[in-house]
Amino acid sequence: MLKDLKKLVIEGNRELPKLGLVKYSWGNVSGISRSLGVIVIKPVGMPYEELTMENISVVDLKGKILEGGLPSVDLPTHMELYRAFPECNAIVHTHSTYATMWAQACMSLPCFGTTHADYFYRDVPCTRILRDDEITDGYEKETGKVIVETFNGRNPSHTPAVLVANHGPFTWGKDVFDAVHKSVVLEETAKIALGMRIINPSALQIGENMMEKHYFRKHGPNAYFINDDHGRGRVSNV
Repeated sequence: MLKDLKKLVIEGNRELPKLGLVKYSWGNVSGISRSLGVIVIKPVGMPYEELTMENISVVDLKGKILEGGLPSVDLPTHMELYRAFPECNAIVHTHSTYATMWAQACMSLPCFGTTHADYFYRDVPCTRILRDDEITDGYEKETGKVIVETFNGRNPSHTPAVLVANHGPFTWGKDVFDAVHKSVVLEETAKIALGMRIINPSALQIGENMMEKHYFRKHGPNAYFINDDHGRGRVSNV
């Protein structure tokens, strides 16, 4: 089971540069096995093409290294999300260009149209700016905590993405490739939204009925438009 999860996380990380979501090592993918009590995550600063079954980081749910190299500095952020979002089995963090523009502008990503509504329910929220004390002490953990705070009263499964103010995007999903897929969609919707704002600065968000129709025809108990856009998403984490 652990071997399968390690393979998925390695492949998911390697997808990031292929899909144009990262440059150099500006991002990471992790996956959790709740039954085994472990998280697998990209090692800090490791080039994606050098990831192997031997050097991929494996930690327990308290962050203790069990196998592989020193884990990504973002591990405490991932751990906070795994604790708070029980349906989340994989997390992706990138600095993809357009989503990061919205994050650094400290703006939530509005739902302008059906492309967005197919994947994210209403806006993709932006967190508040971290306080100085949160930056100084436990910065990465506090980043996770402010994401969780942002979803107070929201369903993280309905909107599996967030923009961290001044920083960049995180997405999550039921498995590694679902989370990677959400990062691709988030980047594209951020790009589309920026283009809309340029074309028509006074453009309105999508109507409530159209937004609800597009989201719930693909999600929830009454969904009737079922597809598998990310291909390998049928392989669940173990």
